[in-house]
Amino acid sequence: MSKESKKQAESEVRSWGFRHVFTWTDGPNAYYPPHSHRGLTTHLITNGELTITYPKDKNPTKETFGVGDRVDVDAERVHEVWMGDQGCTYVIGE
Repeated sequence: MSKESKKQAESEVRSWGFRHVFTWTDGPNAYYPPHSHRGLTTHLITNGELTITYPKDKNPTKETFGVGDRVDVDAERVHEVWMGDQGCTYVIGE
């Protein structure tokens, strides 16, 4: 990702009302076990893909997101995440 496209993506996430914004990259097949955050978080995918599920939902399903997708996770909502075979880069807003 070029510096300019990173800057544009971070600016877009800021425009959604998030104050703490940063770009993060996970390697291929990275995994985050079930966890939650105190506040609403958003993820704008700029490269690769991620799969997310909400294991405490009544009928949990896995959904995969790719470049250009926005994934919001409500405050305190338990979620579990897997990165794709190519890894994933995304802008996080908190």
